[in-house]
Amino acid sequence: MAYTPCNGNAMLVTDSYKVTHNQQYPPNTKTVFSYFECRGGKFKESCFFGLQYIIKNWLSGVVVTEEKIVEAKDYLDKHFGPGVFNEAGWRYILEKHGGKLPMRIRAVPEGTVVPVKNVLFTVENTDPECFWLVTWFETILVQAWYPITVCTNSREQKKILRKYLDATAESSDGIGFKLHDFGFRGVSSAETAGIGGAAHLVNFMGTDTLAALTVARDVYGLSKDTVAGFSIPASEHSTITSWGKNEELGAFTNMLDKFPTGLVACVSDSFNIWEACTKLWGGTLKDKVSGRKGTLVVRPDSGHPPEVVVKCLELLGSKFGTSMNSKGYKMLPDFIRLIQGDGIDAEMLESCLAHMAAFGWSADNLAFGSGGGLLQKLNRDTMKCAYKCSWVKVGDEARDVSKDPITDRGKKSKRGRLTLEDVNGTLTTMENGDPAKDVLTTVFENGELTVDQSFEDVRKRAEVSEQGPLQPFQSSEGWVKEFDNWAKEMGLEIVSKASLYKPSSSVADALKTVGGDIGKNLTKEEVEEALKELTAVNEKLTALAKKF
Repeated sequence: MAYTPCNGNAMLVTDSYKVTHNQQYPPNTKTVFSYFECRGGKFKESCFFGLQYIIKNWLSGVVVTEEKIVEAKDYLDKHFGPGVFNEAGWRYILEKHGGKLPMRIRAVPEGTVVPVKNVLFTVENTDPECFWLVTWFETILVQAWYPITVCTNSREQKKILRKYLDATAESSDGIGFKLHDFGFRGVSSAETAGIGGAAHLVNFMGTDTLAALTVARDVYGLSKDTVAGFSIPASEHSTITSWGKNEELGAFTNMLDKFPTGLVACVSDSFNIWEACTKLWGGTLKDKVSGRKGTLVVRPDSGHPPEVVVKCLELLGSKFGTSMNSKGYKMLPDFIRLIQGDGIDAEMLESCLAHMAAFGWSADNLAFGSGGGLLQKLNRDTMKCAYKCSWVKVGDEARDVSKDPITDRGKKSKRGRLTLEDVNGTLTTMENGDPAKDVLTTVFENGELTVDQSFEDVRKRAEVSEQGPLQPFQSSEGWVKEFDNWAKEMGLEIVSKASLYKPSSSVADALKTVGGDIGKNLTKEEVEEALKELTAVNEKLTALAKKF
């Protein structure tokens, strides 16, 4: 039997303790007003997305029925013991409002980019008998943290890509296909894949997460004449290694024969990525690759990404030749490109691009794939997302309310009825501000979705502009120091890259350098010794951190 979370019952889609909260507010409470914000964290701004999914899935239409009340009562009487479940409150909603929720949600238009520490949406009850609904639905509404964080994370990587494309490429027109979603298998559920994948597609058009396509169409009204994301034929290790180690050439040839035109990607690190680039793609198959009507995308899938990317580009360039674009950066021929799909998150993506530029390669030679770093290595604290009550009405008295714990001033909440206003070009939260200037709009009221936002409009609001020039760059990574020796071993004729290396001057850079060297033929004893030293360093850093 198919399963729907909480059996689709809105009376079960909450934290247990909230079932008791209707009894805890001051007597004669009439209205509760709460808000959601990103209080800070990893990014300086948020790209708002995903609330419409929650509204359509959990709040819209008739959500309270006799059957669902009976079901909720059965679960909660057993969960708490009899008498805790607010059966009368839910029956009131069924009888007075026909099972529709007497609440109002006002939100910034989806796709809008808002500085952190600002209100993104507000929630209040529209019937004084149902003040308790506002915090009851906090649990499901706060799950907006996930699509917001994925969308923001994806957009931050688009900003990085835009910066390097503007500096090293003829155009940034192809940016929509520069970060491909590989994350379906790495998330916790198909639903998560759909929500997170759609959040990524706000910013890009490449994906292998099919669940994202249905969310974009079914929740955000994308035309059935198209899809939100696209993909290309591509191999995986099983389709290459099943030919056998001595038949990798046959596997590569088969890829070119079966997909003779257009884009095709082939994983090439099953055995020896350097030989794959030089002896196979750039050797035996060189004429077949160069004569093909389309582009072969070579995919390394192991090793330290910046090192592997630069070395693959150098090897492919030595075999297929390069040209210099108008900005002075090297380009491979149009028929061959590279995709790095292993170990990519925002930091690693920039490291790859910075090293490429330093070695004279245009960012347009490379696309990225990202899985866990895009959809899963995130949590609610990545952007410090929170939902707090800021105003209540008790009897005829309006009260501004907030929290301000002495143990963490960063958790101080906002007070009053909040608005989001444009102040000299910057979206700014105002406590008890001017409703006429409020950027927030009513998107849900009394059981009805009042604004059905389209995927196209969301994408337009989230667009990324020019990001400024590149900063001077030198690398502290050990492979850069040894690059000239590697190039000599590989028979490459290059201008020395020794000047790109600069020894680390910080503990963090030193650790990054060490991390880049891990995995190079270490023995068991060496690994055990290294772990002991790492534990000692970790203990010292942890002790220092406690002093701040």
